[in-house]
This record gives sequence, structure tokens and C-alpha cells, in this order.
Amino acid sequence: MLTTVCVALCSLTFLLGYGLARAPWRGRAVPAEAHRADDATYTTLHIAAMAAPALRSGLDRDSARKAVRHLRTLLGTSAVAITSTEAALAWDGPCTDDVLTYARATLAAGRAQVFPGQPQGPDLGAVAVPLTVDGTVVGVLAAFDGEVSAALVRTVTEVGRWVSGQLELAELDASRRRALEAEMRALRAQISPHFVYNALTTIASFVRTNPKRARELLLDFADFSRYALRRAHDFTTLADELTCVDRYLLLERARFGDKLRFSMQVAPEVLPVPVPFLCLQPLVENAIKHGMAGRGGPGEVRVVVRDAGPEAHITVEDDGAGMDPECARRMLDEDPAREGSGIGLANVDLRMRQIYGDGYGLVVETALGAGTKVRLRVPKAQLSSL
Repeated sequence: MLTTVCVALCSLTFLLGYGLARAPWRGRAVPAEAHRADDATYTTLHIAAMAAPALRSGLDRDSARKAVRHLRTLLGTSAVAITSTEAALAWDGPCTDDVLTYARATLAAGRAQVFPGQPQGPDLGAVAVPLTVDGTVVGVLAAFDGEVSAALVRTVTEVGRWVSGQLELAELDASRRRALEAEMRALRAQISPHFVYNALTTIASFVRTNPKRARELLLDFADFSRYALRRAHDFTTLADELTCVDRYLLLERARFGDKLRFSMQVAPEVLPVPVPFLCLQPLVENAIKHGMAGRGGPGEVRVVVRDAGPEAHITVEDDGAGMDPECARRMLDEDPAREGSGIGLANVDLRMRQIYGDGYGLVVETALGAGTKVRLRVPKAQLSSL
């Protein structure tokens, strides 16, 4: 990604110089020249900023159509066209019918190509450059003008590199989204074997002895499943996430009876805070599993959510047997997609770091015989997910 960013910055720097060189200098006074330089810099940056959002969505007809007009303005040529490897996607200005011929020649060569126009004819000359993503050619940018100069070739080449940088960033965004979706599927798969069977078995045990309780638990299970298995967005609210945890705890309490105690202490002002979907239930599940392991007497799980200014601070704590800190570290380092890996702890830790940064991973405090406390920090301002 660093290479992509560097290429984009270098290309944009070149474009700034190109814009300054083409600025209409008329006066010799320093203040006027400085003013015109500022105007040219602003114009170049503004045009690039207008084209970037479309390109950051990837290369297709819609994004090409939205970006091509701005790219033509940036280059100052008679026409600009964008093609994929198979078809013309969009153009602005009087493009020649030979655009696909030029594109195919550029794709075959894998580098910039120059196509002179007819000296006495109506055809415009063209410069065509390949657009690449991660080293693979995905399309062509072609600029058409009455005169194809060396300066135009250099400029179109740099604009092509900048466009390629934006397309590569779009692919990185898409890869990140796919990774997060895969992690969400893995997290849901982890919920099923660890919880669904036991919940349904517990409900079945009440059908004959306490039908009313069975109906209530079945509704709790339906509410939990509806939330956990819905088509999720990247974020939900802390209020919805805590409701899911509450339903989960009610079902687990029915399973363990008086052996499980739980409490939730929540500051009301943080309930609307956006949080990553299914970020708390795996922590509570982990607390119950390790808090109840090997206990002869009751175990307790405590969920505390505090308002901490710009953040919401969440702790999930159990008073169980605890574990070796090295074991906790290995749980966070495990592959989130591997079956049986840490009941989702590694998944939640990875998602938090990807969304907010490395400083927002899980913090696990534990020791043998001292229980386990997992800390989670969530900024109140929702960041964009990919």
C-alpha cells in the first residue's frame, strides 16, 4: 500500500508542476506570479480531488463516466477516453473511432504508445497508457489532441500512474471489505457449534416441565439468532449489541442455572455509540467458558460499559480459574478463521485493529486462579469501514 501511496503522491506532484507550467503568466511582478501559482495549484488539486472518489470505487462504466470529464480538464486535451481490457468504458470530447484499436495496441505492448494524427486530416493524435492494479493491466487511458508533444506524453503517463494508484487503492478497499466479510462469516460459524446445540437442548428440557419457560427461552433464542445471523453492516449501536448479549446470557443462565451469575452496568449516554457488529458476544462467551471451567461453585460474569469522554470503555470480567498470560496471548494470535480458535477473541481483536488502529486491540488481564478481564475501547466517532 505504501508503494501505491508514493506513486500517487509523485504523480500528483508532477501534475502540479504541469499545471504551474501551463498557467497563463502575464505579469512579472512577484505577488501576481505567486497568486497565479496558487491558483494553478488549487485548480490541479481540486480537479484531482473531483476525479478521485469515482476511481476509488474501481474501474467500471459508471466510475469511468464520472471521472473522464475531470481527467480531460486535468490534461487540457481535446478528448480523453478510458477503456477496460475489452471495451471502451467512457470518453469526453470528440474521440476517434480508433480508440479500441489504440487500446489493444497499448495492452499488447504493456507501456505507453503514441499515435500521430493525420497531418492534413481530421483525426487527432493520441497518447495511450496502460492502467494497472497490482502489476496487472486492467485498462487504458487515452488522451487525444491536435499536437502530440513530448510534454503531453509525459503528462498522460503521469496521469495514468495516478489513476492506477487510485484504482489500486480501490482494490485494497475491496480486499479489506472481503476480509471483514470472511471474518464475520467465520465468527458466525464459531457461534453455531459452541452455542446453538446447547441452547436448543436446554429449551427442550423445559418443554415438559415448564412450557411457559420454554416459550420464553425460545423467543430469546429467536431474538438472538435474528440479530446474529442477519445481513450485517459494519457497525451497529452499543444498545443493540448489549441487547444481543443480554439474550445470550439469559439462555446460558437457563443452561447453567444458579451456577452462573451475571451483571451488566451500562452508562446510558453511551448506548447510541456505533460499535463493530458482534464485538461483545464473543467476549461474554469466552468469559462463560473459562469462568465456569473447573469450578465447583457458582461463577460470575460482569459486563461494565463506561463513558470515557471521546471513547466508550467496555470490560467483560469473570471470576473463574484464569489462565496463563501466555495462553491468552496465543488465543489472540490464532487464525480467526481456524475452527475452534478462541471463541472469536482473535476475530474481534483483528477487526478492532483493522477498523480503529493497532491501539484499539483487546487487552486481556489474567493469571492462574485470578479470573480474566478483557478490555475494549471504542471511539464514539464512527470511522469509515473500508
